[in-house]
Amino acid sequence: MTVESTAARKPRRSAGGKAGTKRTTRNTAQDTDPELVQLLTPEGERVKNAEYERYVDGITPDELRGLYRDMVLTRRFDAEATALQRQGELGLWASLLGQEAAQIGSGRATREDDYVFPTYREHGVAWCRGVDPTNLLGMFRGVNNGGWDPNGNNFHLYTIVIGSQTLHATGYAMGVAKDGADSAVIAYFGDGASSQGDVAESFTFSAVYNAPVVFFCQNNQWAISEPTEKQTRVPLYQRARGYGFPGVRVDGNDVLACLAVTKWALERARSGEGPTLVEAYTYRMGAHTTSDDPTRYRHDDERAAWEAKDPILRLRRHLEAANHADEGFFAELEAESEALGRRVREAVRAMPDPDRFAIFENVYADGHALVDEERAQFAAYQASFADVEGV
Repeated sequence: MTVESTAARKPRRSAGGKAGTKRTTRNTAQDTDPELVQLLTPEGERVKNAEYERYVDGITPDELRGLYRDMVLTRRFDAEATALQRQGELGLWASLLGQEAAQIGSGRATREDDYVFPTYREHGVAWCRGVDPTNLLGMFRGVNNGGWDPNGNNFHLYTIVIGSQTLHATGYAMGVAKDGADSAVIAYFGDGASSQGDVAESFTFSAVYNAPVVFFCQNNQWAISEPTEKQTRVPLYQRARGYGFPGVRVDGNDVLACLAVTKWALERARSGEGPTLVEAYTYRMGAHTTSDDPTRYRHDDERAAWEAKDPILRLRRHLEAANHADEGFFAELEAESEALGRRVREAVRAMPDPDRFAIFENVYADGHALVDEERAQFAAYQASFADVEGV
């Protein structure tokens, strides 16, 4: 994968359009980058890596099938959630489609006593931490604020404010160090969040205080409609160098590489070597959220190029080539996937509707005349629907 300097790039012409149009065709031929850690090629072939091989060298066929199962079920849950939002059952949904390897690989690298700070897209990590997926849907339906006890799974509630969870993670990690605990902290964020001041501040504090934290950036290349090259002149992992700690770029569609590199980074943190930045180079296959239309700013050929690097397909190819899984395994997993989809649908449709007037509560500690006025206007608006139905 060749890392192309953004300083040397010229505006590209989109297919059938002029340079500078909203939709862009971008270079995705980055599989030959010598800095990219890869243990499993898109064709499913194992690649040896002297530095990280030992972290997956003893992985068993059963563990490989487990990683495959995790990715398949996570994708099915994600697809079901997207469908439920389209049916009006959820207010919004942030899909992880295409990022399963980054999340499952890194999530399975954590220990039970490690603490995880997610954004709002880490459904695969939540799966690895034992969070019931229906709790995630309750939050996006608006009937709870997360629905799980963060201390029960050492998995913090989803963070909507972009980048702020990295500061939370750094502070928590500083506390872990002061307590002398043998555990680590991992904070997830995206390429868009890497431009936030909170992330820069967390890098500074974690480096100065040698905090046991891993910053796991899922670079899916699009911060809503802004491509990564509009935000940085260097690969994101290189930013760590300026703060005094290591950065690593890993193939984010390679579950084994994500598992190995995250294990290494967490091991560094636990042994007192301080923070690490892991950039998982992956791709957002779908929309930023269900309120977004990615066809307005990127071309189908870009997505098609990344579909050939699908994280689930490449592990399946490896399992089949190594005779680690047969058709019976895949058939059983398909049945389990269908059962998960039914359970999710039934659970969401059994949830109550959110309280529409809750948005007016706790805005001000002592109330406010303007809020009261807005509440009254909203009540009248809601009542108008009842009047229409009664006609």
